[in-house]
Amino acid sequence: MDEIEDQKQTGLFKQVLRGHIAGERELVETTSLSPQMAVLRQWQVDRLAQTHEDLLRSKRYGRACQFFLSDIYGAKDFSQRDADAENVYRTMRKYLPDRLLATMGKTIELNKITQQLDAHLLDVLVNRLGMSDTLTAELYAEAYRLCDNYETRRRQLVMVLDVGRGVDNLTRFPMIGMVLRAARHPASRTGWIELHEFMERGFAAFKEMRGADQFLAIVEQREYHILDQIFAGTPDPFSITH
Repeated sequence: MDEIEDQKQTGLFKQVLRGHIAGERELVETTSLSPQMAVLRQWQVDRLAQTHEDLLRSKRYGRACQFFLSDIYGAKDFSQRDADAENVYRTMRKYLPDRLLATMGKTIELNKITQQLDAHLLDVLVNRLGMSDTLTAELYAEAYRLCDNYETRRRQLVMVLDVGRGVDNLTRFPMIGMVLRAARHPASRTGWIELHEFMERGFAAFKEMRGADQFLAIVEQREYHILDQIFAGTPDPFSITH
């Protein structure tokens, strides 16, 4: 019965999705990141890649780890993709499966808080610590402490883990994969391809893991450890033991 119901819901969702995706798309102005924001974002990506080097090299976890580095923390302007995600979430929420709706909502919220935190951190780096085109671990950690937002940083990490668990849960329902495949052609034809490819990459990366519990537990332990070391003023706060 669940499979039959999923098929019915998938058929309805495909029709609605095709009708919506062919409609007018809200375009936003996108530009390259400022040179200083690009330095900050790239430093963060490099730090995460170093911290989780073993996960990146892992046959099981590498693709998911790379997804976070390129699609969540990447040094690029995600404005159009994020605007598209909000538009789909807002206008199609009554048609979206609950499990997909919840994960999309958390992803949108995570993107917003990450942008806000990056903007605040860059302001401190540039206007209080004089960063120009070079960023060091010491300067980064000092700016983190000056931002004085430990609880917000913990909330950001909780949201990352929640999104990860949500995507992992989605991979267990064939309907979600069917919907993504059905949406590829209309998304490509009408300009929504960046959002669609983002969703496809995340889904495929987590599906390949065949369960994300261990992956997320490792990330959680390491990132909380680093966060606590930064705010404690520990020398070399980004050092961990694998």
